[in-house]
Amino acid sequence: MKAAPAPRAGAGAASGPRPEASDKPRGDPDLSRDFPRLRQLIERARFIASCERTRIGLVHPCDALALQAARLILDEGVAQPLLVGNRRLVEAAAEKAGVDARDFEIVDTDAAPQAAAARAVELAREGTLRALMKGSLHTDELMSAVVHRETGLRSNTRISHAFVFDLPRYHKLLALADCVVNIAPDLKSKLDIVGNALDLLRRIGVQRPAAAVVAAVETVNPAIAATLDAQELVRQGREGRWGDAGIEGPLGFDNAFSAQAARTKHIESGHAGDFDLMVVPDLNAGNMLYKSFVYVGGGECAGLVLGARVPIVLTSRADSLTARVASVALAAIATRAEATAS
Repeated sequence: MKAAPAPRAGAGAASGPRPEASDKPRGDPDLSRDFPRLRQLIERARFIASCERTRIGLVHPCDALALQAARLILDEGVAQPLLVGNRRLVEAAAEKAGVDARDFEIVDTDAAPQAAAARAVELAREGTLRALMKGSLHTDELMSAVVHRETGLRSNTRISHAFVFDLPRYHKLLALADCVVNIAPDLKSKLDIVGNALDLLRRIGVQRPAAAVVAAVETVNPAIAATLDAQELVRQGREGRWGDAGIEGPLGFDNAFSAQAARTKHIESGHAGDFDLMVVPDLNAGNMLYKSFVYVGGGECAGLVLGARVPIVLTSRADSLTARVASVALAAIATRAEATAS
C-alpha cells in the first residue's frame, strides 16, 4: 500500500510547529539596540527635563498598566507625571502594580472617568499641565472633555493624530497621519492634518520636512477621491501653505517608501525613499498601515494627538511601555519647542 502523500503547506496541515497566538501587550525591546531613533527622542526629553520637567497629567490612571507607565516615565526622567483621578482607585491600582503611590502627586476627583477627564482638561487650560496622557478610561471619555466647545482645549486647527515610527528598514523617523482620530477626512480636514504633522516634525528638529500623500495609485483618478485630495494638497503646498516643506502625491506606498520602486515605475520624485511623513487617505488605511508597521514590519512608535492646546498621548492596551514613554518624550519635546518659539 502506498503511503498517503503529505498534505501541501496551507492545504489543511501545517508544515511545522506554529507559534501560539497571544493577546498580551507587545514586549519591550532594547531601545538603544533595536530602536535607536526613539531612544534619541527619549534622551532629548531627558535633557530638557534636566532643566525643567514637563508636567503631564495621567488621566484616570486606575489600572496597573497605567501606574507602571507612570513609574517608568518618572524613572526615565522624561517628564513629571501628575495623576488625575480618584485617589482610592489610583492607590489600589498602584498597589496591584507594585508601585508606591506616594512617589506621585495625585489630584483627587470623583470616581467617574469623566470627572478625571474634566479636571485634567481644566488643569491644562490653567497652564498647570503642559500635556495629557490617557490612563484607563475610554478614548471618547477623554476626548469629549478635550473637544468641549466651552471648557475644552480646542485651538484654531482641527484635532488630528500623528505617529512617529522607528522602522528597521527605514533610515530615519517616519511619521504617519492620521491613523487614529479622523475617520474619513475631507480636503479641509486634511489641510489641518498635514499642517499639524509638519509642525510636529519641525518641533523635533526636521527643518524641511517632506510629505508623501499616499493613495492606492500614483495618478490622479476622478473615481478615487483620495487622489483628487492629494492633487490639491500638493498644489497648496507648492504655493507655500506650509512654508519650506516638500509635498508630493498622489503616490503609492511603495513609491513613497522605496526610491527603487519609484525608479522602476518611472515616477519622478525628489523625495522617494526619503519622506518624513506619509499622509494616509482615511482611518481605515492608516490604522492598517500603522499596525502593519508594528506587527509585520517590527517597528515601534510614539504618537500624539495634535491641534489641541496641549499635546495628548492616546494609548492602547496593546501598546508597549516603551511606546508609552517614547510618546511622553515626544510630547515633552513638542511643548518645549513651543515654549522656546513663543
